[in-house]
Amino acid sequence: MSQTHEASHEITLRFLAEPNEVNFGGKVHGGTVMRWIDHAGYTCASGWSGHYCVTIYVSGIRFLSPIAIGDLVDVHAQLLYTGRSSMHIGVDVRARNPRGAKSRLTTHCIVVFVALDESGNKVEVPHWEPGTEREKAMQAYAMRLIELRETIQEEMSEFLTDDSGIVPGN
Repeated sequence: MSQTHEASHEITLRFLAEPNEVNFGGKVHGGTVMRWIDHAGYTCASGWSGHYCVTIYVSGIRFLSPIAIGDLVDVHAQLLYTGRSSMHIGVDVRARNPRGAKSRLTTHCIVVFVALDESGNKVEVPHWEPGTEREKAMQAYAMRLIELRETIQEEMSEFLTDDSGIVPGN
């Protein structure tokens, strides 16, 4: 499938961090940040593919800096790589004091989504080709992470539980 539609390959969600999102340390809870990442990634993936999408993998989530309640938060999701039915979305979370402080990168990860039809079957997504040098570098980054993910899966396979909930080897 080729890119013949006008869908954007990136999106930014922007909002204020609210008091109901606080953790025990007085900052925004990591689970809340992960929900924001999933929302932005889903919006990007479904907008690109034109289909309902599900998260199948989150890679290398890094919490670099805490987010304070009241910070202005930007969650930027950008298509990095398309497979047959999958889309690798890079997500950066940035935050700043809305009174003018410089924004800082707080979280980064790659989220992989798969597009589904109404019956829940995988569907082909439009191919995406990077246009800028930065986009090409980010696509190469996503492809390196695919290789690493395959290695991690091999390493983990011995320790994944079976249907009985028993970890092999214990």
